[in-house]
Amino acid sequence: MCPNAPHNLSPNSTPISPDLAAAVRLLQSGELVAFPTETVYGLGADAANPTAVAKIFAAKGRPAEHPLIVHLSGADYLEQWARDIPSSARKLAEAFWPGPLTLILARAPTVPYAVTGGQETVGVRVPSHPLALALLRAYAQEGGGRGAMCGVAAPSANRFGRISPTDAAHVREELGAAVALVLDGGACDVGIESTIIDLTRHGLPPRLLRPGHITPEQIGEVIGEFPEVPDSMKPAKVPRVSGSLDGHYAPRTAMRLTASGDLFRAIEETQAQGKRCGLLLHSLLTPPQTHLLHSLRRLPDNPAAYARGLYAALRELDQAGNDIILVEAIPSGPDWAAVADRPRRAVHGSGIKPL
Repeated sequence: MCPNAPHNLSPNSTPISPDLAAAVRLLQSGELVAFPTETVYGLGADAANPTAVAKIFAAKGRPAEHPLIVHLSGADYLEQWARDIPSSARKLAEAFWPGPLTLILARAPTVPYAVTGGQETVGVRVPSHPLALALLRAYAQEGGGRGAMCGVAAPSANRFGRISPTDAAHVREELGAAVALVLDGGACDVGIESTIIDLTRHGLPPRLLRPGHITPEQIGEVIGEFPEVPDSMKPAKVPRVSGSLDGHYAPRTAMRLTASGDLFRAIEETQAQGKRCGLLLHSLLTPPQTHLLHSLRRLPDNPAAYARGLYAALRELDQAGNDIILVEAIPSGPDWAAVADRPRRAVHGSGIKPL
């Protein structure tokens, strides 16, 4: 068991299933294990082992300067990974962990730069998916990784910049034999990546670095000040974080965000160009040119349900032989802000600008 391990999280007497035992052994031996979280499937490695972390970058084709998020079994392990932890971090952990919130904190001296992208900050969170928590608790119970550090680095289990996986089958399609074991926990419940909040600003309000299921309003209610939400997620002196590139979450097929009122014209244009068109809708709109479509997917007109199905729908349309994917523009407003961030980046990553 890890030093100072909280006994309520990882008691020695807790039985470990064969699958989890195998996953723990693989992680401890420096191999990759994919596992479900409530957001997306993660590609896990011992966060304290730079050689194991390097395998994540190799499997994903991810640039080494891009930091990874360290997944913990509970807030009791924060001191292993962070220093100068502000009271706001404790409050947010108590309010939202386990859950889809990543805290950016000052890196503890023992944390390898391989996992932080060379930065003096580190991202940490406690996922709420029961299988992820069971894995992390078993990992801690069995002594964790190198130096008895109890954290698993786990970016999304897909090729860099591409559509995040929300099902075990997506991981196998994307990464194949590069992953030693895929733990199957079914479809992810949230469906988009965690909110990332920077708490290293020393006297200044925290800063939102990636929108997610947990909103700035919810964060502000807990810590008593509203986080800064910059127009650009890349101002000076902001830590680099996962999923913040202009192009991310992208299908290989060209993709375009199109206003509801322009969809019919866009479908006709693609047909006139001899292109096969896929369409992703959220409204009850029924295009009269449905016969011109190569494929059609409709998601609920509700931000939480739309987020849950977004990546799977994009993946289906990407694999359907379309020449272009038209996505009905996301509604405006704070409830849709995190959802809107993903298709916007996906369009940029596909190389097609919005109409």
